Amino acid sequence: MPKEMGRLSNFIDLPTCELHRLTEIAELLTSVRLSRTRKARLALALKSGGYIPKLVEIFQICESEKDTEGLRHLFDVVRGILFLDKATLFEVIFSDECILGVVGCLEYDPCLAQPAQHREFLTNAAKLHEAIPIQDPELKKKISRVFRAQYIQAIITPNPSEGFLSTLNSFISSSKEEILRELQKDEAFLPKVFAQLANEATSSEQQCELMKFFKEFCAFSFMSRERRNEFLQTLGKLGFLPTLEKLMATDDLQVRSTATDILSYLVEFSPAIVQDFALQEARQSENDTQLIIKVIEQMICTPDPEFGGDNQLMEIFCALINTDKMLARVSHLEVFEFLDIFYDRYIHILTAPLLAHTAEEWHEIENYQKAEILATVLKMLSFCVERHRYHMKIYVIKNDLLRRTLVLMKSKHKFLALSALRFMRKIIGQKDELYNHYITLGNLFEPVVNAVVDNKNRCNILKSASMEMFEFIQRENINFLIAHIVENFSDALESVKPTHTFQGLKTKYEQAKDQQKKKLDSVPSVLPVETFAKEAIVSPVDEGLQTSAGEEKAAPTSPPRSKDSSPTYTTLTTVMEAPKRGLFEIFGFPDDEDDEAAPKKRARLDS
Repeated sequence: MPKEMGRLSNFIDLPTCELHRLTEIAELLTSVRLSRTRKARLALALKSGGYIPKLVEIFQICESEKDTEGLRHLFDVVRGILFLDKATLFEVIFSDECILGVVGCLEYDPCLAQPAQHREFLTNAAKLHEAIPIQDPELKKKISRVFRAQYIQAIITPNPSEGFLSTLNSFISSSKEEILRELQKDEAFLPKVFAQLANEATSSEQQCELMKFFKEFCAFSFMSRERRNEFLQTLGKLGFLPTLEKLMATDDLQVRSTATDILSYLVEFSPAIVQDFALQEARQSENDTQLIIKVIEQMICTPDPEFGGDNQLMEIFCALINTDKMLARVSHLEVFEFLDIFYDRYIHILTAPLLAHTAEEWHEIENYQKAEILATVLKMLSFCVERHRYHMKIYVIKNDLLRRTLVLMKSKHKFLALSALRFMRKIIGQKDELYNHYITLGNLFEPVVNAVVDNKNRCNILKSASMEMFEFIQRENINFLIAHIVENFSDALESVKPTHTFQGLKTKYEQAKDQQKKKLDSVPSVLPVETFAKEAIVSPVDEGLQTSAGEEKAAPTSPPRSKDSSPTYTTLTTVMEAPKRGLFEIFGFPDDEDDEAAPKKRARLDS
């Protein structure tokens, strides 16, 4: 290696490392930046010539003599050496002998009015916090070296572009992997971390330090595919998820936030482990300390405005209840069992703030944070509509949830009104007959039409979303909804622009009427035509319970009808007059939980 370095150095005419030649050295460093070969040769020459320790000596002289010009030249030289991005120089730069001198040179940036305080930070402010004492002195040195490398990287590249200083990035990553390997070899290390996390006597400050350490430990362990599975198995043996669940319930916001970050890593890299844990908890316990409940509470009950409604928590929640992903590992019957438990014990926690703020009398939600929380709840419920078709349909209709939600369209918070509209759009997007009957019976298009009319001369996202929903109904030929909209709201919507949307609905409506008339004209004259037209048969309501992939095979099936029994159909006249009988009674749901006929009604629904 020394011979090779000497041979290569012959190609580079290096100035002697002296104060009066710093300008030449800086120019040389700049001149080789576009040549990979010359950069490599120059790096070897600098190392063989012992340039970096000599530059540190010159820096000490310049600083003692307050030679401002010399210090600024040293800044250019040291930055140029770092921009060579060669691993051969990093060991020297980040060594205990040179690091403070190198960082000191970087303090005298000509662009700064006053010198920076990098050495003060490294020596006094930045101390190595040992959450768990590390006995190996060599491992401590490696950790300090990585920290220094990250700090210098932040100094010279505040906004590094992709691929910039790639060797320095690789040096930092490989050093961290080496540290993690050393820590993982110590079989007692992680159990000590978990023991302290689970210990109630551990102070909040120490618990926070442990969580920050473990977060970084997890981040780099998951990035390595080779070690990821091994690391996950270790976490499973240590009972990490129950510990994490407890930490998510702590009063310390930093600890809760860090615990959420770690859970997010688990959901991203191994959602199956978290889902299986949630499924086991749902089966074995009925208390309020379960992981799903903790995630929901973090979304809707946190007092911190920056932490409530976090997208990270929504992703975790969606991963926990995503039954499509569960099907790869468990049976359809187990998925259906999980959904039964979720809609029996969990979903009321999610919908509690929504139901609390949507009573019969509308009161404006003044608090912006509460409005954000409600918008978050509606996003989660929209996810449930799409993924849990059978269970969510029962829940929506039984609790009259869409009517309560559409009250929010009166809110001054436009994002909340838009969330309510998107929830309705998700329901209509299912193209489900039972949902369509529920919407028309309750006249639930009225708040949407009112919002459109109020915004008819404006161009905003709420109006655009409303128009898109009407266009979807037209495009998908949902004739039942088209007839309801045209017959009840055509006058109100006639002047709303763009007019082609509602003209298209009218056209579809007229075409459907013409087709119906042709069918009636073809009916034999012995049939009472007027009666037939008035009581046009529609599909049975009880056959509108569609299921998602996760519910399909496990859902209750209808018993076979006997030959003598005839199917019960709901006529259009009956549907339009149904509100007089009570909304839940029409769909087979009891109005009163104490109703003696309730079990029979539920049985009829399941069949």
